[in-house]
Amino acid sequence: MRASQRARGEDVALVDALLSADERRRSSGVRFDELRAEQKSLGKLIGKAAGDEKTDLLKRADQLKADVKAADAERAAADAETQELLLKLSNLVHPDVPVGGEEDFVTLETHGTIRDFAAEGFEPRDHLELGQRLGAIDVERGAKVSGSRFYFLTGVGALLELALVNAAMAQATAAGFTPMLTPALVRPQSMAGTGFLGQAAQDVYHLDKDDLYLVGTSEVALAAYHMDEILEADKLPLRYAGFSPCFRREAGSHGKDTRGIFRVHQFDKVEMFSYVAPEDSQEEHRRLLEWEKQWLTSLELPFRVIDVASGDLGSSAARKYDCEAWIPTQGKYRELTSTSDCTEFQSRRLQIRMREDKKARPLATLNGTLCAVPRTIVAILENHQQPDGSVRVPEVLRPYLGGREILEPVAK
Repeated sequence: MRASQRARGEDVALVDALLSADERRRSSGVRFDELRAEQKSLGKLIGKAAGDEKTDLLKRADQLKADVKAADAERAAADAETQELLLKLSNLVHPDVPVGGEEDFVTLETHGTIRDFAAEGFEPRDHLELGQRLGAIDVERGAKVSGSRFYFLTGVGALLELALVNAAMAQATAAGFTPMLTPALVRPQSMAGTGFLGQAAQDVYHLDKDDLYLVGTSEVALAAYHMDEILEADKLPLRYAGFSPCFRREAGSHGKDTRGIFRVHQFDKVEMFSYVAPEDSQEEHRRLLEWEKQWLTSLELPFRVIDVASGDLGSSAARKYDCEAWIPTQGKYRELTSTSDCTEFQSRRLQIRMREDKKARPLATLNGTLCAVPRTIVAILENHQQPDGSVRVPEVLRPYLGGREILEPVAK
């Protein structure tokens, strides 16, 4: 755990503080049990005693009562401190994860061909210009109505989102996922249990009056769906595909991706989520990645797969793979999907177990973005644009757009 904390760039002293608190919890528990046992034995003796002996025993009983109360308080305080420190610790990093910060990832594979726009004889327009020409994106009125980093999808933009969501859900359903429409508001225990009230807390919207949180991903609701339950091992894996709005404050992103709809406060997403036996989690992680690759390939997007470095994992992931699509006007790959193996981290916090041979034990949870809508629209518009500002529709989306093959500009 110390090595994992160090690899993440997080506080190693937390581990020692936790060990110390746990030792106090154990010793105070033993002390409480000993005092309670003596108290029970004394009760039996008092009933048989008389005279001075009984008086002495009653005095001892009074002292024991105070000692038991103090020991119980000490035990409760140590237990509370232990639980508080446990919630501050991130998941154990998988030993094969590259160590370092955001830029220390390892590229695992590259797919598709990056277009040479210069050879085609035109300068690519960015997604916002294309979206405005298509009558698909309106950020000015989004800002007027809600503030910066909000937007309207209009006309074919709205239809494109619906096509993406339906196509993504169709792929997930064909792969055996159960479609889910999930709550966008969750209780604190759901948010904390999935690991989003630690280092990610600054990015979370909280409704103080109701003590509810707006989810940044349907992963939260899907993870908490089986909270406080024991699942039968022969029912695993359980796979859900959740669709929900997602809300992120984007704290610390001032000045980053301010143009267009790449980094926004509200967006819709199709999320894959799996419950599996811990020994099957790495294989399931590879499956989730394959489904993401299948999706991006069907959208005919050039992309690469990276093994995310330890300092950029997020608290719940033991390992994370990102699929990054090429964004022509930025001249670089940008994250479109991500899949994380959270091992037993979330299930322990949410009290979700699996029963096998009459024994219950924690299971593993995994998540994977299938389609984060705005970023996917960005990648489609920029990679499939034509010299006249029209955009070619990937074949997989055409059935969901009435057979339309080209999105035509409505304004020059």
